[in-house]
Amino acid sequence: MPLPRTDSDSGGAAPEAPRRRVSPQWSAWAFLAPVTLYLGLFYAYPLYRNIDLSLRHYTVRSFVRGDAPFTGLANYRMVFDDPTFAPALLHTVVFTGVCLVFQYTIGLALAVFFHQNFRLSATLRALFLVPWLLPLIVSASTWSWMLNSDSGLVNAVLHAVGIGPVNWLTSPSWSLTSVIIANIWIGVPFNLVVLHSGLQSIPASLYEAAALDGANAWQRFWRITFPLLRPVSAVTLLLGLVYTLKVFDIIWIMTKGGPADSSTTFATWSYQLGFGNLLPAFGPGAAVGNLLVLAALVFGLIHVRVQRKQALS
Repeated sequence: MPLPRTDSDSGGAAPEAPRRRVSPQWSAWAFLAPVTLYLGLFYAYPLYRNIDLSLRHYTVRSFVRGDAPFTGLANYRMVFDDPTFAPALLHTVVFTGVCLVFQYTIGLALAVFFHQNFRLSATLRALFLVPWLLPLIVSASTWSWMLNSDSGLVNAVLHAVGIGPVNWLTSPSWSLTSVIIANIWIGVPFNLVVLHSGLQSIPASLYEAAALDGANAWQRFWRITFPLLRPVSAVTLLLGLVYTLKVFDIIWIMTKGGPADSSTTFATWSYQLGFGNLLPAFGPGAAVGNLLVLAALVFGLIHVRVQRKQALS
């Protein structure tokens, strides 16, 4: 009886095994892995270390050896009892609030102005980006020179119009104002760019219809531009808030938080506690930094909640 023929007898190749399909879930995790690793290494771990610093009594020796004793909330109580806390809190609130108001107002006005698309509009808009593109150390150093009491350009202009010199950086009455002016100048281009991009998404037909109905420029702005720009404005203000809360370079280069702590904010105070003394107070410095993180987190959650309510309504 003849044996049945096989593929090997006929010279045919064996059928290939079906390939295993990769699960979509594993593919998603593969794409998320680099981002997750980046966030863990550069955000989650430093935040954990900062929280750990604020809950222990660290000295230079214990910081190196890693045997700092756990003290709980003692560093936070020390920060709250420090006489610098109240002025630093006030300066942080004033610095952040005034900068946000003026940066947004000036940025919105410039965005509306450049939205007209006149000749040289793109060139002038590009020039307004210069403060944003410059390194902060260059911007702060330039403002320090301009506001110098003896040889500064601002006092030279004031003298030319018959006004006496102002001690912008060395007077407790003017130091906070000086750093606010510099930070507003640096932050306006960011607001201009974001708000101008938001204006591009508003249909021109709305303005044409409003003009046909007899609406003037102010009515078109208040009834069309401002309401439709609200989501972009919320994001702009939130990002500006987070950035302004942590401003350190400008203040430190221009005034170092002085004189007499008149321009000290939480950002500069945290640095002074942790690195500005011969005997650094790592724990209290980390505690002040965590207060800034908490403030930014609270405002971020408020923003998310407001946006969710607006989406549901």
